[in-house]
Amino acid sequence: MLKLKNIQPERVFYYFEQICDIPHGSGNMGGVSRYCRNFAINHSFDYYKDEANNVIIYKPASAGYENAEPVILQGHLDMVCQKDDGVEIDFLEDGIEPYVDGDFVKARGTTLGADNGIAVAMMLAILEDDSLKHPPIEAVFTTEEEVGMIGARQLDMTRLKGRRMVNIDAEEADIVTVSCAGGSDFTVEIPLERVEKQGTMVQLSLKGLKGGHSGIEINGNRINADILAGRILNHLARDNAFDIASIDGGDKGNAIPNSCKIVLCADCTDALVKAANEYIEIVKNEISDKEPDFEAQLEIIGEGTCSVFSEKAKSQTITTLACVPDGVMAMSAGVSGLVETSLNLGILKTEADELKLHITLRSNKWTALLALEEKLTAFFASQSLESNVFAKYPPWEYKADSALRSLYVDIYKSTIGEEPGIAAIHAGLECGVFAAAIKGFDCIAIGPYLYDVHTTKERVCISDTEKVYKMILKLLENLR
Repeated sequence: MLKLKNIQPERVFYYFEQICDIPHGSGNMGGVSRYCRNFAINHSFDYYKDEANNVIIYKPASAGYENAEPVILQGHLDMVCQKDDGVEIDFLEDGIEPYVDGDFVKARGTTLGADNGIAVAMMLAILEDDSLKHPPIEAVFTTEEEVGMIGARQLDMTRLKGRRMVNIDAEEADIVTVSCAGGSDFTVEIPLERVEKQGTMVQLSLKGLKGGHSGIEINGNRINADILAGRILNHLARDNAFDIASIDGGDKGNAIPNSCKIVLCADCTDALVKAANEYIEIVKNEISDKEPDFEAQLEIIGEGTCSVFSEKAKSQTITTLACVPDGVMAMSAGVSGLVETSLNLGILKTEADELKLHITLRSNKWTALLALEEKLTAFFASQSLESNVFAKYPPWEYKADSALRSLYVDIYKSTIGEEPGIAAIHAGLECGVFAAAIKGFDCIAIGPYLYDVHTTKERVCISDTEKVYKMILKLLENLR
C-alpha cells in the first residue's frame, strides 16, 4: 500500500488504492462489495446490499438542501482482469499493484481497473466528506458490469428515489456523454468429437496485437486475434494437410483479443511450417500500419499420438472463424463518427468436448441489435450449430431537454472557460438499464481520461481525475 502518495485529490486516490488491493474482477465481487458495506456501517450511513452484491449507500442532504430532490451517483465495482505474459498473479486472490508515472496512475503488468474503480473511489470520497454541500445522495455501486451489466439489471430500482443520475463511467474529461449503445452476449458451442492421430504437434502463437475495449476501440482498425487465426487456418487448409488439437484466444467477451494460440498436428510439418511462415509474412505486411507490434511464432512441441478435432468439427471451426462477421457493421447517419452497430468475437476456448465462442453485440438502435442477433443465429444454423443470446441491456437514448446536462455544461463553461463536448458512445453504459426502469430519468456520464482500458497499458490521468472530481462537487452544490 501507499504506492499512490502525494497526488490529488488525496482521498480519491486513497480509496482507489484500497480498491486495488481487493481482488475485484468480474465474478469475484464478494470482497469489494463487503468493503463498501463496511464503509457504510463505519460512517453510520443507511445502506442496501442485495444478493447480486450491489450496494446502495444513502447520505442525507447537507444543511440547506433537505428539500432538494435526491441525486444518484453511480459506478461499477468490477474490473476486466488481463495480464502480460509471464506475470504471476491470481486475480481471485491477489490485488492490483498501482504506481505513479508522471501524470498517470498505471499498474504493473496487469489492467489497472480504473474502469471503474476511479468512480468508486470518487463516490466514497464524496460520501466521507462532511464539508460538502449537496442534496440527498444515493451512491449506487453495481456489480458484473463488464460481463453484461448483470448487477444493474438485477438491482431493485424501487430502492432509489432519485430521478437524476451522474454516472462516472465515461473516459474523457472534456466530454459529457449523453447516450450509449445497448447490447447482448451471443454464445456458440461447436461439439468436439475427437480422434487419435499420429503426427507432430505444432503450436502457432499470434501475439502483440493491440486488443482493447470492444466498444470504444472497435473502429480503431485493431485486428481481432481470433478472427486472424481463422483467416490463417482457412488459407493453410487449401493446400496443407493438418488437424486441430486446440485453439484459444481471448478471455473477455467485451475485449478485442490480442493473442491466440493454435495447436496443430501434421505428418509433414516442414511443408506446413513453410506455408504458415510465408502467409504470416503476407499478413504482417498487410497490417503493419495498424498493428506494428504483431508477432507470430511457430514451435514444434512434440511427436506421437495427438487428440484432434474430427473432420466435421475441424470444418465447422475453420468455416465459422473465416466467415463469422466481426467489427463495425454500421456507422450512425445521425451522429458523425459514431459506430452504430458492431460485434466482437471475444472468447475462443477449447474444452474437452466443445469449442466455445463468445461474441459481444452492440448497437445504439434496439432494432438493429435484434437484426444482428438474427443474422448470427441464421449463420450458425447453416453450420448446424445452436446458439444462445443472453445478457441483453437496452440503449440509453438521447434526452433533448436534459436539465442535468445543461447545468453541468454551464458549470464546466464557467470553470474551464469553454464548453465540454457532447457525445454519444458505442460502448454500453449502465445508464440504459436505469433509464429503462426509472420514469422521468435524467442522466449524464462523465469521468477522467482513461487510456487503453481492458489492456495492460490501462492508465488514468491524475490531473483530469482532480478536475472531474471538482466538477462533480460543484454540480452537487448547485443541485437544489
